[in-house]
Amino acid sequence: MTTRPSDVGQVAAPSVPPLTMDRLSFILFGHAAFQYLNAACELGVLDLLAERGPLPEEEIRTRLGLEERACAVLLLGCTALGLTVKEGGHYRVADLVASLRAGGTWQNIKDTVAFEQNVVYEGQADFTESLRRNSNVGLRRIPGDEPDLYQRLSGNPRLESVFYRYMKSWSELANSHLVHTLDLRNAHRLLDCGGGDAVNAIALARHNPALQITVLEIPASAEMTAARIARAGLSDRVGVQPGDMFADPFPTGMDCVLFAHQLVIWTPEQNTALLRKAYTALEPGGRVVIFNSMSNDEGDGPLVAALDSVYFAALPAEGGMIYPWRVHERCLRDAGFTAVERHPVPGWTPHGIIVATKEAA
Repeated sequence: MTTRPSDVGQVAAPSVPPLTMDRLSFILFGHAAFQYLNAACELGVLDLLAERGPLPEEEIRTRLGLEERACAVLLLGCTALGLTVKEGGHYRVADLVASLRAGGTWQNIKDTVAFEQNVVYEGQADFTESLRRNSNVGLRRIPGDEPDLYQRLSGNPRLESVFYRYMKSWSELANSHLVHTLDLRNAHRLLDCGGGDAVNAIALARHNPALQITVLEIPASAEMTAARIARAGLSDRVGVQPGDMFADPFPTGMDCVLFAHQLVIWTPEQNTALLRKAYTALEPGGRVVIFNSMSNDEGDGPLVAALDSVYFAALPAEGGMIYPWRVHERCLRDAGFTAVERHPVPGWTPHGIIVATKEAA
């Protein structure tokens, strides 16, 4: 569905519930709630109950290898939060978790939990100071001296693995909409800027057999990207060009340029600079595509976009947030693009797609 800018705020903006003491308490102890979710994933209690439940506490304790007190703490939190349900002395997994497992998306959730725990959690402690300085102070929590998180990850293999599993999973939650929104039947060459492990390039290549794709990725990650493409059996149609999006020229002659989960990292001024480079790289009539989370133009949500902005403010680079649609549209027009279209993506993640066109000669 394509909507006008005035429509999106009405469609995407949920009503914000009034603040109550219960809601304030949940915010106050939200860090503890997340730790229960992370422990449930790492210790495997939810998967255990989904596969073998309902089970009594004693059997859960035995199968997880936990002492009595530790298991009691875990089950207290999981049950109070609704992750597990206690019925007749036995525990079962929540219906939503069972549904996500049946639908094949539970692993995406677990990868997101691991990312939040291992990459994001510690850096968020610097959120307030990051706002004071208008800078990503939390990056100091990640070993290395490179100027942004993504370059530091190559020196931290465990964190790098967690990060790219998360990015693959987060993209997979919405990139089927990207694949079906973009009509690439008449396109021959697509540039995927900062394409990571090529999760979106691979999905687009499989859906468009005549399309040739170039993934522009930082040199520290380019080898990993090429290996992922090779495992997918697409090395003949999807290539990798190592480079810095800001410092190096984009390859020209493109029919489409994709920025997937990129323009939430940088400032609007930096985004406009990248979009101008995309404009130069495109053939007349070519399109640029922005695919990432979006916040409402009214500045009141959605909630996941607001919560995710803590990460972008505190950690990855000096700039960025989950911007409202209108900010991306302004950057696109400043870069010379016309015929800007919004495509909201349904679902609990706040993904959105913006497509804009370079005027034909």
